[in-house]
Amino acid sequence: MPDPWLVWSIVGLALIFDFINGFHDAANSIATIVSTRVLSPRAAVIWAAFFNFVAFLFFGLHVAKTIGKGTIDPSAVTLAVVTAGLIGSIFWNLLTWWFGIPSSSSHALVGGLAGAALVAKGPDGLIAGGLLKIGAFIFVSPLVGLALAFVIMTATYWLCRRSSPSRISKLFKRLQFVSAAAYSLGHGGNDAQKTMGIIFMVMITSGRLPADAVEPPLWIVLACHLAMGLGTLMGGWRIVKTMGHKICKLQPVHGFAAETGGALTLYGATWLGIPVSTTHTITGAIVGVGTTRGIRAVKWGVAGRVLWAWILTIPCSAAVGAIFWWIFSAFGWH
Repeated sequence: MPDPWLVWSIVGLALIFDFINGFHDAANSIATIVSTRVLSPRAAVIWAAFFNFVAFLFFGLHVAKTIGKGTIDPSAVTLAVVTAGLIGSIFWNLLTWWFGIPSSSSHALVGGLAGAALVAKGPDGLIAGGLLKIGAFIFVSPLVGLALAFVIMTATYWLCRRSSPSRISKLFKRLQFVSAAAYSLGHGGNDAQKTMGIIFMVMITSGRLPADAVEPPLWIVLACHLAMGLGTLMGGWRIVKTMGHKICKLQPVHGFAAETGGALTLYGATWLGIPVSTTHTITGAIVGVGTTRGIRAVKWGVAGRVLWAWILTIPCSAAVGAIFWWIFSAFGWH
């Protein structure tokens, strides 16, 4: 059995990733409600962090099981592989945060783990079906978010067509509290489970949980939600500016439609056990809302740069994960 200090150090590293995930992805939960000036930035992150934390009360652990046992073959899972994968994902998250690019923490984590497992065990170390499903949702989740937000926004325009702009603004400033809370629940429910899956994997690999364990114990669930909530409290302000202002201009009614469409997409994916990108989902929803005002309402140059970050996330984080596994291997840690 590995030394306890090593195991708990890796658990700590996973929680650091979870904290950075909340910090990096705070923009997903708060960008719309901040950009529409319904809440101040500080109040918005407190609102989002609370619902990130309580999300464990509303969702099962299907995503955690997918990450823990559905992406990497158990024979390829070693503490060195997990550590290298976490470092790869943390590196990519910090790099994209620095440049204000809303990339996917979820895909950075999957990429980092896959890269480390690939160089450690070859193609047999990967579970192709699980990875293909995650890869497909790089495109599916933003499209679903876009479509739902477009439909909700169009329906809202029709239902409110006889109301005055001031009345609509007042109504949707209130409704945006609900939609922002709903989106933060979906964010916490899907994203925190990815780190649960990693810690679950570490506990099984180190012999601290039986190999046939079905789902993570409660302490892992609470620790991951707490770490993500604390990260969200810090707020990734560089990315908030990109999400809330640079893709298209938002009013409270648009923020409500985008958050509601994004939340519905996340709920469906979480209940199906699919680890999707909350970044991709809300970006697609914001674009969907923007297109109801015409193609020119969306700043496609900014959207294009975001898309390139999505495409590069998995291969870049996989490369870093692979490099760190080679470094560990050179020192005799496999």
